[in-house]
Amino acid sequence: MATVTTTSLVAMKRKGEKITMITGYDYPFARILDQAEIDIILVGDSVGVVVAGYKDTLPVTVEEMIYHGRAVVRGCERALVIIDLPFMSYQVSIADAKLQAGRIMKETGAGAVKLEGGECMAETIRALVEIGIPVCGHIGLTPQAVNQLGGFKVQRETERLLKDAEAVAAAGAFALVIECVPAEISAEITRQVEIPTIGIGAGAGCDGQVLVLHDMLGLFDRFRPSFVKQYADLGREASRALTDFSREVKNGTFPGPEHSFK
Repeated sequence: MATVTTTSLVAMKRKGEKITMITGYDYPFARILDQAEIDIILVGDSVGVVVAGYKDTLPVTVEEMIYHGRAVVRGCERALVIIDLPFMSYQVSIADAKLQAGRIMKETGAGAVKLEGGECMAETIRALVEIGIPVCGHIGLTPQAVNQLGGFKVQRETERLLKDAEAVAAAGAFALVIECVPAEISAEITRQVEIPTIGIGAGAGCDGQVLVLHDMLGLFDRFRPSFVKQYADLGREASRALTDFSREVKNGTFPGPEHSFK
């Protein structure tokens, strides 16, 4: 298994090979994802919602991203690990963006960072790339701007989305996440830019697909976006196992002789 890099992803697009990305937040799942030959593990700021229980991603800190990023990197041998820059770690100034992105890269050993925004973030992306920090862009529904967007809504402004995609690619990003955008617009963006596009709720025309781990495995029950396919129901299975444990402890059948030392 060859190690996935930012340049090998671009080569995959040129060959027409689809790219897989899943979010990951800890060592055990990082190992599982890596062994499943997932190409990219995204340490997303979605950790704030599906792990920490925040209502959105805005409270997530750089320190939290570093903690989870370190754990994921330790569990990977093949996959490219990308870490989200959390809200307000890169929007204030380019100097801040360099400092925080550099710190995340240095303290986690990740292969790249991701930030949200199109044309407005092109200068920041270019500045990070120029100092050796690979950047994955993110356009369409950008969760850190949820209050400005008026909620988690499908983004349909074709001209703006195309301009955002072209600006991110021209600034030197190696890949682009497209979230909650009609399939025909995402397909057009994918044809227009040379870098790989990774869709989430953006149709089959993208170069790859990403889902949130806890959504696809049934580990998060507060809500599930309509674009998510649930591949397993591990939450229900975990609940069953824990109920069985509780019952056996209370009725005295666990631990049995085989679980005890003599």
